[in-house]
This record gives sequence, structure tokens and C-alpha cells, in this order.
Amino acid sequence: MRGHAVSAPGVATGSPRLDDLLAEAVTGTGAHIGAAYLLAEDGKVLLMDTALGLPATMARALARIRTNDPVPIAAAVRERRLVWLSCREHLARAFPVAALVMPYHFAVAAVPIRCGGAVRGGFLLLWPAGHMARLNPRKLAVIENVCAQAGDLLARADGEGRPVVPATRPRILDPRAARPVDPRADLVALDCLNRLPEGFCVLDGDGRMTLVTAPAADLLRCCPADLVGARPWERLPWLGDPAFEDRYRAAVVGHQVTAFTARNPAGRRLSFQLYPGLSGVTVRVAPEADPGDHGQRAPEAGAGRRSRVLAIHEMLHLATTLARAVSAQEVIDLVADHVMPVYDVQALAILTAQGGRARVAAARGYSRQAVEEFDGRPVIPQAPGGQPFDHGGPDFFGTWEELRRAHPDAVRSDGMSAWAFLPLVTSHRAAIGTCVLAHDRPHRFTTDERATLTALAGLIAQAFERARLYDVTHQLAECLQSSLLPRTLPEVPGLELAARYMPATPGMDIGGDFYDLIRLNESMVAAVIGDVQGHDMTAAALMGQVRTAIRAHATAGATPGDVLAHTNRLLTELAPDRFTSCLYLSLDLRAHTACLASAGHLPPLIARPDAPARVVHSAPGLLLGIDPGAEYATTELALPPGAVLVLYTDGLVEEPGGDLGEAIEKLAELCSPRPGRPLVDLLDCLIEPASVEQRADDIAVLLLREATS
Repeated sequence: MRGHAVSAPGVATGSPRLDDLLAEAVTGTGAHIGAAYLLAEDGKVLLMDTALGLPATMARALARIRTNDPVPIAAAVRERRLVWLSCREHLARAFPVAALVMPYHFAVAAVPIRCGGAVRGGFLLLWPAGHMARLNPRKLAVIENVCAQAGDLLARADGEGRPVVPATRPRILDPRAARPVDPRADLVALDCLNRLPEGFCVLDGDGRMTLVTAPAADLLRCCPADLVGARPWERLPWLGDPAFEDRYRAAVVGHQVTAFTARNPAGRRLSFQLYPGLSGVTVRVAPEADPGDHGQRAPEAGAGRRSRVLAIHEMLHLATTLARAVSAQEVIDLVADHVMPVYDVQALAILTAQGGRARVAAARGYSRQAVEEFDGRPVIPQAPGGQPFDHGGPDFFGTWEELRRAHPDAVRSDGMSAWAFLPLVTSHRAAIGTCVLAHDRPHRFTTDERATLTALAGLIAQAFERARLYDVTHQLAECLQSSLLPRTLPEVPGLELAARYMPATPGMDIGGDFYDLIRLNESMVAAVIGDVQGHDMTAAALMGQVRTAIRAHATAGATPGDVLAHTNRLLTELAPDRFTSCLYLSLDLRAHTACLASAGHLPPLIARPDAPARVVHSAPGLLLGIDPGAEYATTELALPPGAVLVLYTDGLVEEPGGDLGEAIEKLAELCSPRPGRPLVDLLDCLIEPASVEQRADDIAVLLLREATS
């Protein structure tokens, strides 16, 4: 299969056939906008491969979508289902952030592309609002057929050793490719329209004028040749108000007639009506009677009042997105997803000050060598007062020569040729760092672009400060929790051990999961695993107290039931509002038996090489910390040669909305110890499924096996 470009041997970038399928989906369903997304290699980001009917600036802003983003296409891929929203109100209820980003009226369908048992991407289709309350069977059949063909296309490409990967930037298809027209029609239309007193312009999907009638040019006070190929607000400064471009976007995205008024340079009041179609927008320009002081005056255009690259709702989207960032790298990744495609930026970095020198807190797009060159160097010289980054405001350098003239000691990395240095300032204090945006070719930073980037720096600064504070707090909590867990397990002759603790996915709070192994005498050991309620410092501290209490009672010779009973009475006094699940097990290495007691903890598993693993059912007592008079029964079991005891916390098996019993049975199916194979290999096998998912809870696992003689 031939791709648009080849990024590596045997890897095709994009696919002409995928373009055809998108066009087929748009024409077959009557949609006016469509986009095809493919999953990036890491499976965490959706990259727009192709778009039809979507303005290029909007396509670039929506080019990268994370699979956990609260938007329809991400939900369709994440949840492997069709997402249908019939109107903007429906969109606002289900996906408020998406409604904020695209505040126009439309219906939307997002559907995943399946390839075998995996989801590889998705199609996004838009219709005018009110077009239909639901997808009828015919349109649904078209969508399902196109998705099936796309899945087959990707599967064939995989089989040929040329997997299709997303294009580096979205390809904007010519809508006329979906509905071919006679190229002579433009000349005929122009001749006809020139006879009318009103003026008419035709704008393509990206807002560029493709046709301007003579009456329109007269009203706009500009030569047609100067207008064709440009966007109106680029050639006509008096149309440079954000509201005017917003009306154009509303016409394209919502596919509804919109209008606005403005005054031309001669002071004449003009009415603009925008009529959308598949290939763009037709604009009717006509003189309007001046309402005088009693009417609403058209907004005046002014420098710095608008951003031609990021509209205000896109900035709000970025602010909403950054609110969930909990690390410097997440901040830079989220900013890069929104800014790099829109501004054609090739690299970003956040630099902080340490000892008067720059440190790279996070980077995206820079090579490892470039990061090392940045790290430790005064990229921006110190200002009076010793604040390396608080130098009064942002700096923009359109060429390497400009940067070198201003800062002779600056470093040029990865061949970059233009830079924006944005101080990250919060609450009018000294800057906490600098965000560097780099272009790989000379770049002219317009007044509007500088204003938007300066505003962007404020959003980044707030998100970065939150991430730093969270990082410090989280590190302190993790350090406390880790210090309370055993650094190493004791070596016991005749007993093989393997243990693992995994904190929740970064971004979650810490928990109170713990495990321990206690040497009781020459032939007996005790194994403990438990989970303290909560995900905070208190949970971690209480976990340490539980471990200490259990050790004290275990070494005093108490039975498993008594150990839990004594610890329970202590916890009801220390933390009456916190509960703890715990499993205590004593193991007799000479008798090859075990005795266990449970305080509401998940049952252990016993796995043998020659038989399916089974769940060890016992009489679970109350959680620790509820009733000071609770008693805990003990259960004895024999340990066959080579058997492995599996102790674990609920983070290993629990899934939101899932059945816990089925999850434990599924874990048992994975328990297949092999004679002579290290126990740590079995541990890796059990934990691997949980390690690739977003985890809201910690995981602790402890495996024990008597060594065979």
C-alpha cells in the first residue's frame, strides 16, 4: 500500500484510501465536517490525520487529543462505542469542555475504528444542529461500513509490514473532492454576480477568499486582486475584530447563516451575511442604512484585540485542560498539544533557576543533547537582584542573529531559528521560571501573536506552580510511605519470597497499602498484607502504626486471630474514623502448613505448578478499627510441595463497576508457577495487566514459596 510519505522503512504515514473513506463518510451521511484520527504509538494520544470542511486553524488546534480528554472522539475511542450528540445543549451536558472550545450549534457523531480486537482511531462527523434528532439506520449503516473498511485497511497494512501511522500534521482535504464541480463554474458565477448591486465574496474552508465580485470590492474599498487568496481580516484591518471571525467560524462549524455589521474606511455601514456550504462560505455584502445614535454601532477593530491563531474559547479550553496537570512534564505536554500545531512550534521547554543557572524542568520536541546543553547554562542572563528569569517581560527573537545580538552567550540547539522566552509569573511575584518556544525557521512574531503568547504564559505559570506544589507534597507523602515499608525482606532458609509495592498512577494521592514478613523462630515466619482506608498522609502514618502493632504481638507469640484482635483494639483508640483490612498468615516450614486470619481482607490464592490456582476461603472478620470487641477466626491449610501463596491488596484486582469475584478468579487464572522459574517472574506476570492502566489505588503483592529440596 502506498502512503503519503514514509517516515521509516516499512512504515507508511497517512493513507490516500483513508482520505477516500472520510469523504465517503461525509457524503454518505450528509455531514458538512469530518475528521479522521489515528492513535499515536503510545496509545495515549489521538492525532488528526485528515479533515474535510474544517478550517485549517481549527484543525491544527484539534490536531492532538489525549484519550482521557473529556471530548466526544476521545470518549468514543476510550469506551469503544459510538458517541452521538444531537445538539449543543446535549454536548454541553455530556462534554462541557468541548462545548466551551466550539461554542457553535451542531450535531456530532464520534465512532471508533477497530482493527482486530484493538481500537486504532476514530471518525468525527458534524451536521447542522436540528438536522436530525438521532442517526437514522441508513446513516448509521454508512458509518459502520466506513469504519469496517478503515479497520480492514489498517489490518492489511499491518499484514504487509507497512503499518499506517498518523500524518505529522492534519491534511485538509478540498471539499470539492467529495463533490466534484466544473472549474468553469467560477467564471460563470463571477460574471452573473457582477451584474447585481450587492457585493458577493466566496471564502474557502480556511477563510481565504476565492472569489470577489466588483461591487464587493467597491464596498470593501480594496482591489479584488489584493483580496483573493487572503482572509478578509488580514487585508482589511477594519474587519480585525474577533467577533467577525467568530461569525465566520459559526457559519462553518454550525452550518447556519450568520451576520454582522461593520463600517468601511469611508465610514459607510455595511451588512455582511454568511451562507455556508460544503466548500466554504458565500458572503453577501450590502450597504445598510445608518441607524444613527439609536442603533448598535459596529465594533471597532484595534491592534491587540484579537488573536488570529487562538480564539478566546481555545484559550479557555487550554486553561481548563491545564487545571488537571500534576507535574511539570504534564504541563508542557498539554501546552504542546494545544500550541505546537497552531503556532507551528517545533520545541518547548520550561526552565527554572537553581544556583543562578537554568535547569530544564520539562521539555517537548528538544533532543536529549539540546536538553543537556540548556541544563546548567544561563540561557537568559541574570538581571539586577539575582533573579535569572525576572527580567521585566517576554522576549521574542525572530532569527538566530537577533538572539545572538541580545545575548552573545546564548546556545543554539537542534538548529532552531526563532524563539519566544515567556517569564512564568504568578500573583505579581518574581518569575518561577521561563517557557521557551522554538521554531525551526525564522519567524515573525506579530503583535497579536505576542499578546496571545504573553497571556498563555500566565496560564502556564499557574499550572506549573500548582504542579510544583503538588510534586513536593506528593514526594513527601511517598517518602513517608516508602520509609514505613520494609526496605528488604529477611532471608529465610527454605523460603523463596517476592514482593512489590506500586503507588497509584501519578496524579493520584498516596494510599496505605503495606506488607511485611516477620521471622518468628527458626522454622516459622509470619506474612502480613493490608490496606488502611484513605489516600493521604494520615493513611500512610496509620499504616506504620499498624505494622508496628502487628510485629509486637506476633513476636510475643500470639496466634493469627489474637494478633488481629489486639491490633484492632489499638486502632479503635488511635483512629476511630479509619478502618483497615488486613490478612495475617503464619507459616510452619517444617510441617508445611499455614494458619491465617483475615480482617475483611481479600482472600489469598494458592497456586501449584500441576493444578489450577484456587482461592483460599476463610472466615473474614470485621475490618480493624470498627468494633474493639471483634474476634477473628483462624483457618489452617496444607502447603503442597512447590505451592505459591499469593497475598495482594485490592488495587491489583478492583475495577470501577467490575465484579470483584470475577476479578479474583481472573487473577487466579494468571497464577501458573513453573518449577525452577524465579518467583519474581510470576510477580511480574500478575502485576503487568495493572501496570498499563490508570490506577486509582496502590498495589501491594507478596508471594511465598517453600523451597523444594
